[in-house]
Amino acid sequence: MKKISFYIVFLFIIVNMSGQNIHKIEPPYWWVGMNNNQLELMIYGENIAQYTPSINNSSVELLEIKKTENSNYLFLSLNLEKAVVGQFNISFSNNNKTNFSIEYDLKQRIPSSENREGFNSSDVMYLITPDRFANGTTSNDEEIGLNEQGIDRNNDYARHGGDIQGITNHLNYIEEMGFTAIWPSPLLINDMDESSYHGYAMTDFYEVDPRFGTLEDYINLSSKAKEKGIKLIMDQVVNHIGSEHWWMNDLPANNWINYQEDFKNGNVITTNHRRTVNQDLYASKADSKIMNEGWFVKSMPDLNQNNSLLATYLIQNSIWWVETLDLGGIRQDTYPYSDKHFMSKWAKAIMQEYPNFSIVGEEWSLNPLLVGYWQTGAKNKDGYESNLTSTMDFPMQRNIVDALNEEESWDTGLVKMYQGLANDFYYPNPNDILIFPDNHDMSRIYTQLNENVVNTKMALGYMLALPRVVQIYYGTEILMNDSAKPGDHGLIRTDFPGGWNEDTVNAFTGEELSADQKEMQSFLKKILNYRKNSEAIHNGETVHFGPQNGVYVLFRIKNNEIVTIILNKNEGEVVLDLSRFKEVGLQGKDVKNIISDSIFNWENTLSLKEKGITILTTKL
Repeated sequence: MKKISFYIVFLFIIVNMSGQNIHKIEPPYWWVGMNNNQLELMIYGENIAQYTPSINNSSVELLEIKKTENSNYLFLSLNLEKAVVGQFNISFSNNNKTNFSIEYDLKQRIPSSENREGFNSSDVMYLITPDRFANGTTSNDEEIGLNEQGIDRNNDYARHGGDIQGITNHLNYIEEMGFTAIWPSPLLINDMDESSYHGYAMTDFYEVDPRFGTLEDYINLSSKAKEKGIKLIMDQVVNHIGSEHWWMNDLPANNWINYQEDFKNGNVITTNHRRTVNQDLYASKADSKIMNEGWFVKSMPDLNQNNSLLATYLIQNSIWWVETLDLGGIRQDTYPYSDKHFMSKWAKAIMQEYPNFSIVGEEWSLNPLLVGYWQTGAKNKDGYESNLTSTMDFPMQRNIVDALNEEESWDTGLVKMYQGLANDFYYPNPNDILIFPDNHDMSRIYTQLNENVVNTKMALGYMLALPRVVQIYYGTEILMNDSAKPGDHGLIRTDFPGGWNEDTVNAFTGEELSADQKEMQSFLKKILNYRKNSEAIHNGETVHFGPQNGVYVLFRIKNNEIVTIILNKNEGEVVLDLSRFKEVGLQGKDVKNIISDSIFNWENTLSLKEKGITILTTKL
């Protein structure tokens, strides 16, 4: 059944007047009482620039009318300082005669919207590829008129039918597992010819992909999640669009996308992916230009954020979604590919509206210096201030994998974890950095660790105890893998079993899961639910001791709560001398094993019977 998003219905009603076809007004509506009381409207319609807009309303002031080389666009700058909730008219005249008018809606904000709290180190995000998680309704599996048709679950790069309702239907599972936030990959429309399922080639910044559902479905997901104490993180992309974006048929200005003239001449210039140019004191102008202005891939036109109209459009779009969906955070894709000065302005504008909000940017680098550069408060030599609260800890993720895969020696094995965590001295706010075992773009952690269940538990348990925000990819809890074709994106994003009615295996209920899968699911569930209420893990002191004899011990401490993480790579029994950890203050205290619930007194020695992770707490 064809579904039309709310804002398109809204526009159809208000603008099909006097024979003048205004196709779009964006943002489609706004709010009163915002910190920034100026709003810039993009109005798109055939030869709209031949008309002169005016506003006869004492509470709304038309500051400026902006035109581009394309007569099908007008941009109106408004002052909403005195605006009130309701509608106001925008009249369009030609030759001193009013030809038509439209109504624009100003809404009341959610109470205390400006005080919304973003994600923090108390949160664990559940990253979901919506098309592959659960099919909540088959009615939207196909959408007549879109470029890619049908579903084919046997094709890893086709659409499989997962949708917003599928996530909403399984919020109980997500909550019971112990997750406190959900991060679905983009749900906006990707009207591309192929591989539209992943969501990162958007073709309209204000429309939900009807194959995922409607705007109302998206709002409902946020509302239902919030009722369960689960924050909604929106995956956004300001660096590029999909080549089928409606702009590409009628670009708003001559410099709306980078290398626009080359594109018109049939030549696409792609990026060199040399992200270090953003920090490199010696980077050539040529390298920097192609890095920041080149297209990510040939099907993803690169947006020119140095165009002030586009820059404002993108900032307003992000804020519109925060308000509309009552968001608990934003994840920004391909962060270092955009113009870094625009990204600073973008993040600053959002944080000025929502001082307690959180934004995480993707910088896929194994160099902690590069990752730290992007976090707000960094003392960068070039004076750059990102205003970005969180970055992604790719360096520590790699250290953890290497540490568990390598044999123990002076400079290999667990020492990689120990030394990797020492890099926190460089980060302005290490607690706000996002750690993860894997994600939608890299091999599953179970595959990275050579399908070793014990090592996978060690990786997950350790990450969940670190001074970090944590993200877990859907299916990690049941050992999903891409071992047949490591690194293959379609396989990495495998369907979650039980998300389709015809599935014989159901991870939501445990039906037909293997013993290892059930054990891993239970393991994660216990740690996650303990972590929910652990002040020591959320914001406690971190103390760790250099690995010795294949054993690495880390403590998280807050008041009377002490959480102990013991990683043991020895296959046989090893006796740990506890006197080494005297400074932590555990002597004579009872501790409980979070996984087994067994309780014992911390005395002189501890016998570790086998390889694995031990997690202890003084909270009995």
